[in-house]
Amino acid sequence: MICSVLKINSDYLKEFNQEHLKIIMRVLTLDDFDLKGKTVFLRVDMNCPIDPDTLEISGTKRIEEAIVTIKALDQSKLVIASHQGRVGNNDYTGMDKHVKVLERMLNKKIKYVEDVIGQAAQNEIKNLKDGEILLLDNLRLCAEENYEFSPEDAANTIMVSRLSKLFDLCVLDSFPSAHRSHPSIVGFPHVMPACAGRIVEREVRNLDEIMTVAKAPHVIVLGGSKVPDRLEAIKMLIKNGRADHVLLTGLIANVFMRAQARIKYSLGIKKEEEVVAKAHALIGEYPDVFSTPVDVAIDKDGQRVEMDVRELQTGDKIYDLGPKTVEYYSKLIAGAGTVFISGPAGFFEKENFSFGTKALLNSVANSMATTLVSGGHLTTVLKEQGLEEKINHISTAGGALVLYLTGEKLPMIKALEDAATDTNLNKH
Repeated sequence: MICSVLKINSDYLKEFNQEHLKIIMRVLTLDDFDLKGKTVFLRVDMNCPIDPDTLEISGTKRIEEAIVTIKALDQSKLVIASHQGRVGNNDYTGMDKHVKVLERMLNKKIKYVEDVIGQAAQNEIKNLKDGEILLLDNLRLCAEENYEFSPEDAANTIMVSRLSKLFDLCVLDSFPSAHRSHPSIVGFPHVMPACAGRIVEREVRNLDEIMTVAKAPHVIVLGGSKVPDRLEAIKMLIKNGRADHVLLTGLIANVFMRAQARIKYSLGIKKEEEVVAKAHALIGEYPDVFSTPVDVAIDKDGQRVEMDVRELQTGDKIYDLGPKTVEYYSKLIAGAGTVFISGPAGFFEKENFSFGTKALLNSVANSMATTLVSGGHLTTVLKEQGLEEKINHISTAGGALVLYLTGEKLPMIKALEDAATDTNLNKH
């Protein structure tokens, strides 16, 4: 699909490819290293959607994407590390279910340890043989991985101090986490050789190519629950000419509707007054950019009940968009030159509240625009709907991709660029 988008003349293409090569060459890749027999720390993002009722993995797209890099390291002593969920949320689990999915996909036995930086984990790493794979437990079991640091401070964490001496190479392939300066992302590259994995390499290449030919009007469809991150990114997207229309869904839509006084009761979210005030300021600054729902679906005793936003009562839990909103949003999508959609439109894990998410993805897939879909949740739904081939670029990244499109330098990309310099390589 990407090739069909890049309809540009040969002289321009030659110039673009030369410039693009300079961008890619700022970071090292797996092709720059002799990997045989090396002990490799592979930071991936296997943060999967978890069914809130069964606590089982409900979408494996991010694990599937990691396979290409894992296979490229099949002659190494490979240690795979990822986080899963956030502390206090129902998707915060161990990695025992992930290892079973990996074994099925690779048709190979994977070692697993319920430890990250302790003696058990260190012993397993030291005892690895060529071609063997070890999966560590959830990185966020370590308190340090729940905070963000400068590269220098991240390098001094217990995680990096203990584990870095056991590895020959750090491979960063967690593009969905590229906007986070956690120890596993910016700490290891600061003290040892590091390179990009196949996912990061592919993401940067494809995104640069697509954004070079992207055209207006730019329609952004934003959902999900990470409101503070979204608020900052929205402003940058608008300022940088990447958002002519912003169609809001999910929790962030509720925040904007409260800022518009269309929802008159508390949403019960963290720092609610602060985020509502920021949303109100954005509406005032860019009054013609934002669209919010006109009708929604709420949960009434487990049943889907659709209503006009004006009919909402205190305590009503909004779980999805209504059909009028979907119809209006779909018309704006149909007229777009470029569409970027990130985050589900509601509580899509429950079938009777998946309508909005599925309908908007169908609209995006069937539009004539250049299309980008981001986030593990949406990629799972795309696969279920059989729409993958109709999208120009699918990324498992959410917040990271939003920030990348604004032109923001992502901590992971910066760490890889720094690791590729002679100064850092000469430390070893």
